[in-house]
Amino acid sequence: MSKDLMCAALEAAEHGWHVFPLRPGTKRPALHGEARCPRTGPCADGHLKWEQRATTDPDRIRAAWSSAPFNVGIACGPSGLLVVDLDTPEHKGNVDAPDGAATFGALCERAGHPVPTTYRTRTASGGQHLYFTAPTGVRLANTAGTVAPSVDTRAWGGYVVAPGSLIGQDRYETVCASVPLPVPGWLLSILRPAHKPSEAPSVATVGQYRQYADTALTNEARNVASAAVGGREAALFRAARAVGRFVAWGDLPRHVVEQALQEAGEAAGLTVSECRSTLRSALNWSIAHNQTRRGAAA
Repeated sequence: MSKDLMCAALEAAEHGWHVFPLRPGTKRPALHGEARCPRTGPCADGHLKWEQRATTDPDRIRAAWSSAPFNVGIACGPSGLLVVDLDTPEHKGNVDAPDGAATFGALCERAGHPVPTTYRTRTASGGQHLYFTAPTGVRLANTAGTVAPSVDTRAWGGYVVAPGSLIGQDRYETVCASVPLPVPGWLLSILRPAHKPSEAPSVATVGQYRQYADTALTNEARNVASAAVGGREAALFRAARAVGRFVAWGDLPRHVVEQALQEAGEAAGLTVSECRSTLRSALNWSIAHNQTRRGAAA
């Protein structure tokens, strides 16, 4: 068993994924906590948590897994991964809870794309993990229910249990061994962190104007994609009116705004035609009424 789990850890590391040991038969990290940190070895300069100690070094992996049949944890952030966790109703403890796989499939369909054939594993509870590569320069965080009920994500600050690990008699298994695909654009629009400038400068450069415009578009697309049923079209209309001023001021091309909000609207559940008609009307109004720049980009 120890040899099998060591091989699982080494195989994950070969993908470039940073691994660390989990307690045998569980999903809990096996590394010491800060209160019991010996301040020696890797922690000589201060306590290192599991995310910091996760590694792809084969020698360190062999040394760790030769001592006990540890399960294998993959630190998503250092590994450059965004993992979508699709729970089952049984895992939620409620048979009436949404099925994560079905919910995610519906989201993909609304976005106009099939469910990605990316690297996928089956969890010990019967759920699924879909592995995606995170975009460079974007620090994604964990989410719980942000995308949809029973659809969680793991990124920086989160980890997943690697295939080959055992929980009781149930093993995590690879069910689709293709390489991880990049995070879909419609999903990224929901997950991308919103950065708001703390204070707009009195005199902004052209580059700063573009930065404000990009931030505003990201925020509005996120709001639209997560809009509740009954308020989706109104959210799209408000977003297009708000961002249309940046088109009028020359900070954003119209086709960039239309594409981002179209994807967000479809991700929320609107049809292609509903999105297009709403966007056309709202953008035309906003551009016509914002020919003069008013203050900094708020």
